[in-house]
Amino acid sequence: MNLINKLQILLAAMAFTVTVSAQQDPNYTFYQYNMNIYNPAFAGSSEAAEFSLGIRSQWAGIEGAPESQSAIFGMPMGKNLGLGASILNDRTFIEQQTWVAIDISYFIQLDEDHRLYFGIKGSANSYDANTDGLITYGVGQDGALMNYESRFTPNVGAGAYLKHDRYFVSLSSPKLLTPDRLQERDGNAYLGADRMHAYLSGGYSFFLGKTLDLKTMGMFRYVDASPISLEVTGILDFGERFEFGASYRHDESISGLVLFNVSNGFNLGYAYETSIQNSIDGLDNNTHELFMRLRM
Repeated sequence: MNLINKLQILLAAMAFTVTVSAQQDPNYTFYQYNMNIYNPAFAGSSEAAEFSLGIRSQWAGIEGAPESQSAIFGMPMGKNLGLGASILNDRTFIEQQTWVAIDISYFIQLDEDHRLYFGIKGSANSYDANTDGLITYGVGQDGALMNYESRFTPNVGAGAYLKHDRYFVSLSSPKLLTPDRLQERDGNAYLGADRMHAYLSGGYSFFLGKTLDLKTMGMFRYVDASPISLEVTGILDFGERFEFGASYRHDESISGLVLFNVSNGFNLGYAYETSIQNSIDGLDNNTHELFMRLRM
């Protein structure tokens, strides 16, 4: 791959994550099964303990292309309490960050069918950017980056979650603080601030038959000083044997997913996502995602 292509890819990646979509936290096609990432109120909201793993790979075959890994755990604690923990690792070319979080939730039984959960999230993020790599791609940099050192920063988040057997509503902000991070503008890198993310989501499950449900969900993502992002998803659930569906992220991508119930409480899933934005010549900008969930 020549220098021009490397430069195009790096700038496209930085623009994709910051300038164009303004989504500084990674997206997940299996977001509906990973809600602890976005809202701490989901911690322990299931009937039993759950553990999940996720791997997301974008632009497969390109060295240093965006990759994300997640490990999430949640369990009810009794006395209306829930506990959760999550680890997210995200790499995009010269950037790498690892986010570790602990969630605590508390619910109020509103009536026979509704529970209202409240959650708080305490987290720490290790962020590193190899600014020497900017020279490799021919990207200019602000003088403040000459002596750049990795950052380790604490953060806090909060959320609320209304749960019913057939529907839910969720509102949260998992990171209220805005630490420093690398950004790009006009082909030059500089040290800017992370942006606060807020998420509003909801879903409804339609009963179609004895062993068939249609699960619908939508999520609004708000990033400070950026356009609102909307994603909608529809999934057919065949009696907990397997599920398949599709998602549309407005002006960004479309995706398909399938989830198999391998055994009682053990699920494996795969998702394929393709961008609807203009791609770089010769670059496969599709995304692959693997998901595993274990209910204990």
